[in-house]
Amino acid sequence: MKKMEVLLKRIESVIPMQEKLNPDISQSSVGWHIEHSLLTINLIIEGLRISNPRDYKWKFNLSRMYVFTFNKIPRGRAKAPKVVVPKEFDTGTLKKHLEKARVGLVDLSKMNPGSYFVHPYFGKLNKKQTIKFLAIHTGHHLAIMDDIIGLK
Repeated sequence: MKKMEVLLKRIESVIPMQEKLNPDISQSSVGWHIEHSLLTINLIIEGLRISNPRDYKWKFNLSRMYVFTFNKIPRGRAKAPKVVVPKEFDTGTLKKHLEKARVGLVDLSKMNPGSYFVHPYFGKLNKKQTIKFLAIHTGHHLAIMDDIIGLK
């Protein structure tokens, strides 16, 4: 959970650069990547919150195994589900979503280990897998933001 807290601090640090854009790296702005990351965190935590741990059953998934083994999401390979595609955002909404994510992480730490959400590519992810996925996904978008800004 500490890793997610560090990642959220990094997201907060790039909010002032939300309008930066570099089409050679991504067609989306830094703000889009921030909003997408926060929407993803918040919706996944909500999915865990409403899940019934008795319904969780592990199932092999090759894509999940690849991403979790290498701790990396290949760029440009997946399309974000519509529910986590940002529409409009500004500094206020980004900060609001960031605060919701921080509160959600506290809630997540208290959830049943069998709580789960259904990922569109990886299937059911339990709490432990979800935390790992959130760190990988958030790190993926932070790396893109760093490239857009020119930090790496």
